[in-house]
Amino acid sequence: MNSSLLNGGEFLLADSAGMEIFSPEEFTAEQKQIAETTEEFMKKEVFPNIDRIEDKDFDFVVEKMRQCADLGLFLAEVPEEYGGLELEKTTNMLMIEKVAPAASFCMAFSGHTGIGILPMVYYGTPDQKERYLGKLSSGEWIGAYALTEPDCGSDPLSSRSTAVLNDDGTHYILNGTKQFITNSAFADLFTIFAKIDGKYFSAFLVEKGFEGFNVGAEEKKMGLKGSSTTQLLLDNVKVPVENLLGEPGKGHKIAFNVLNVGRLKVATQTLGMAKAAFAEAASYATERKQFGKPIGEFGAIKEKLADMMAAIFASETVIYRVAGLLDNRLAKLDHSGADYYERYQKAIEEYAAECAIAKVFCTEQLDLVVDEAVQIHGGYGYIAEYAVERYYRDSRIQRIFEGTNEINRILIPTMLFRKADNGGSVLWELVKKVQEGAKPETAYTGEFAQAAATIASLKQLFLTVLGAAVPAKDHQEVMLAIADMVITIFALESVVLRADKTFAAASGAKQDLLKAMVKVVTFELATQCQSAASRCCAYALTGEALTGMQKTVSNLSTSPVEGLLEAKQLLSQASQESGKYCF
Repeated sequence: MNSSLLNGGEFLLADSAGMEIFSPEEFTAEQKQIAETTEEFMKKEVFPNIDRIEDKDFDFVVEKMRQCADLGLFLAEVPEEYGGLELEKTTNMLMIEKVAPAASFCMAFSGHTGIGILPMVYYGTPDQKERYLGKLSSGEWIGAYALTEPDCGSDPLSSRSTAVLNDDGTHYILNGTKQFITNSAFADLFTIFAKIDGKYFSAFLVEKGFEGFNVGAEEKKMGLKGSSTTQLLLDNVKVPVENLLGEPGKGHKIAFNVLNVGRLKVATQTLGMAKAAFAEAASYATERKQFGKPIGEFGAIKEKLADMMAAIFASETVIYRVAGLLDNRLAKLDHSGADYYERYQKAIEEYAAECAIAKVFCTEQLDLVVDEAVQIHGGYGYIAEYAVERYYRDSRIQRIFEGTNEINRILIPTMLFRKADNGGSVLWELVKKVQEGAKPETAYTGEFAQAAATIASLKQLFLTVLGAAVPAKDHQEVMLAIADMVITIFALESVVLRADKTFAAASGAKQDLLKAMVKVVTFELATQCQSAASRCCAYALTGEALTGMQKTVSNLSTSPVEGLLEAKQLLSQASQESGKYCF
C-alpha cells in the first residue's frame, strides 16, 4: 500500500513494504533555492544580531520581519489570488527550519505567518481579506493570535472572555484577559477568541487601536527572551460586527484547525534548533581537549553525538513524511467553490494524529539534543556566551506550545479510536485477528529487512496490547502509554522507509551511514516501544493476564543489537568530520 494514499492513522494497520514517503532528498531546485534565500537572510541579518533581539529590541525585530516580507517569506501560505505563493507544506517547513535557530525571532516569524495570517486565509470573508490580508502578507501589519487565558490553556472552550452585541447591533463589546500572547508588543491585528453572550465560542479580528484594547507588561520568561509575550486586557473593546471571523459559535473550528498545522510547525522549529545545537556540540567536541586529546575521541562523547544525530535524523524524517502526506492530500482538492477551505481543513484534519505525533516526538528529541549539547560543553555549556545555553533555555517551552505533550499524547489514541468506532478504519478488526492468532509479517525483502521485521512485530505488539488494555482506556496513564507506542512505531517506520528509498542512489559511504542510522534508531525506538507496552500492561492488567502479556511484549519487541557500538562510532565520526548534522 502506498503511504501517500493512506488515511490518517492507517500506517499502524498496513505493511511497511511498498509504502512511499516524502523525504528531504526529494527537495526540488526551487525548494532548495527558497531554503538558501531564507538561510542567507538569517546569516546576514539575524544571527549576527541575536543579542539585540534577546534584549527585546522590538523595533529591530519588526524591521527584520519586514525585510522577510520583502523577500516574499510571508507569502508561503497566502492564496495566489491575494498575491501569495500558496507553497507546499514541505516548502513551508523548510523555510521555518532555516529561521528556527534564532528561536525568539522565529517566534515572531511563525507567530505572524502561521497563526497570525492563517485564520484570515481559512475563514476570512472577501471583505476581511481585502482589508487585512494584503497588509499582513506585505509586513505592513504584524498579526497575532489570542486564545489562551489565565484560567484556560489546554481547555480553550472554557474561555471566560465575553462578547456582547451592542443595542445598535453595530459592534460586539469584548471583555476579558488573554495570556501568553506572542507578538503582542508590536502586533497590529489580533485574532481574539471570546464567547458571544458567554455561550457561543467565536473569533474576532481586533485592531490594536480599538478603544478599550490594552497590552500588558512583558512576561519575564525562562527562554525566548527576545520574543514578545504579554497579556491582553479587553475592557469594553468595541469590535465592528463585520470583524466577526467565521460563524458565531464556530470559533472552535478556527482554533483547532489552525493548531493542526501549528503542531507540525512547532516540530519543524525544534528541528532547526536541534541542528544548530548539534553543530555547536560536534565542533566543540573536536576542539576541546582533555587528557591530551579532543574529547570527541572518548567513547562517552562519541555515544552522545551518535544519539543526537540519530534523534535529528528521525525528527527530520517524521516532519517531512507528515508534510508530504498533507501535500499529497491537498493536491487532490478541487480549488473551485466557496467551500474550498472547508475541504482544505478536512484534508489537514485527516492527519491530525500524525501532526500530534510529530509535535510530541520532535520536541522531545530536541530536549535530548540540547541537553547533551550542554553536557558536551561541560561548565561552558552553562555560560551565556555559548550558544548552547540559549538553545537549552529556548527548548523547554516547545513541549508546551500548541497543546502540551500530554494533551497531544491523549489526542493521538483518542482520534484513532474515534475513527475506528465510526467505521473509518479497520483497527478493531485487526485487533480481533491478532487475538485469534494472526502473526506479524512483512513483504519487505530489501536492505533493511531486519528493521522492517521489527516494525511488523511492533505493530503486532500494539494491536495485542491494545486489545488487552482497551477496557482500561479511561485512565489517562493507559492512553499515554498507548500513544508512546504509536509515536515510536511511526518514527521508526519513517526512518526505515527513508533509508530504503535513498539507499540505492547513495554513495558507498552514505550507504554505510544509512545502515548505521537504521541500526541505532531501531534499537532505541524498539526499546522505547517495549517500555511503553510494558507500562500499559502493568497499568491495565493483573495476575496471569499480566504475566502472559509481559512475555508477549518481550517476544515481539526484540530488536537487533549486533554491531550497535560500531554503528554509533561511525555516526559520531561522520558528525565530527563535518562539524554538523551530515545527512
